[in-house]
Amino acid sequence: MSAEVLAEVAAGGAADAGGVAVELLADFLPALVDAVTSGKPLSRRQMTAYQAIGGHAARQGVALRALLDLYLSAGWRLWRRLPAVVDAARDPDAVVVAGEVMLHAVDDAVAALTEGYQLARRTLVRVEESARREFIDDLLTGGTDVAGLLERATGYGLDLTGPHAVALVAAERVLSDGLSLIGIVERAVLGRKGDADTLVATKDGQLVVVFPAPDDAAVEQVVTAVCARLGPRAPRGGARGSRLGAWQLSVGRSGIGPHGVLTSYQEAREALTLTARLGITEAVVRARELLVYRVLLRDREAITDLVVSVLSPLRAARGGASPLLDTVIAYFGTGSNTAATARSLQLSVRAVSYRLERVQSLTGLNLSRPADQFALNVAVLGAKLLGWPEDEMGTSLP
Repeated sequence: MSAEVLAEVAAGGAADAGGVAVELLADFLPALVDAVTSGKPLSRRQMTAYQAIGGHAARQGVALRALLDLYLSAGWRLWRRLPAVVDAARDPDAVVVAGEVMLHAVDDAVAALTEGYQLARRTLVRVEESARREFIDDLLTGGTDVAGLLERATGYGLDLTGPHAVALVAAERVLSDGLSLIGIVERAVLGRKGDADTLVATKDGQLVVVFPAPDDAAVEQVVTAVCARLGPRAPRGGARGSRLGAWQLSVGRSGIGPHGVLTSYQEAREALTLTARLGITEAVVRARELLVYRVLLRDREAITDLVVSVLSPLRAARGGASPLLDTVIAYFGTGSNTAATARSLQLSVRAVSYRLERVQSLTGLNLSRPADQFALNVAVLGAKLLGWPEDEMGTSLP
């Protein structure tokens, strides 16, 4: 068969496949003619070559459907040009044999192409996932240059020159990149306005959402969309039958550039830590609402001194400081309402009143005086943040 005929068939097949490069056919057409002429299947060497072509096409970004269309279209276009088909009137049986051999050869070639393509795609996916993970780690740790991060961010659909914020989800169940929830949340967030300037990933077992935050309304849209996909919150320790168990979402303040994203992430992470120490159980917490606690912790030496100076006398009470401290916390939490405090602690009003009197007696502070009430309230908040009367390491503070 002439080279001109093979070139015409190849060009027609490429056109059928949407303009895929003819070069991807390699020697398929002459090999097909030889197979039909000799009645033998494609050789192992040829199959290996087509597998390599499949991998090459995957790395070039050619769609698998287009690649297979190229080969199948070239095959049926070649059929009527085959000598056995041209001479069908003289030897009809030869057409049957030619058809069987040709279909077998095309089937083998397509199988080899597909295998090579899929193997290459798996490798590409692993490389892409590794690069994405490296980018996320660099973005959320600040471990690389700003210019480099800005350039790499565009490859993931992020324009960090505008304000972005970070939402962080912590749950009883460890969240990983392989969790189907990641894709569900990503589709929900990306579907807000049809833009792709959002990144959904995981880090340290928590879900991270980096999103544009030009105003408060945009932040609330994302928070609402994410919460809707997280599912119902189970009580702490009651994760059975729940997708995530007990979960909580925190949001950092928005900022511009990689540094703004890093700061927002750090604020969101710190907010989760603070809520755990303070016993805040709301589903959504915002870093800006916890600024007062961050101020308290900024001078840890001073707040420790305040806690020890004001609250240490409570250790002398029967049963230790904890029952009295819990009572004061509940008292301030109910707006200094003794009856409401009693209900929240499941105590009698008389018992609550007695404990509050003991607090006043031991600390020397008068809860009816605003200045004393403020000092005690700040000391109580500091105690919760520091884990007083026992810190987070389990060692007693003075």
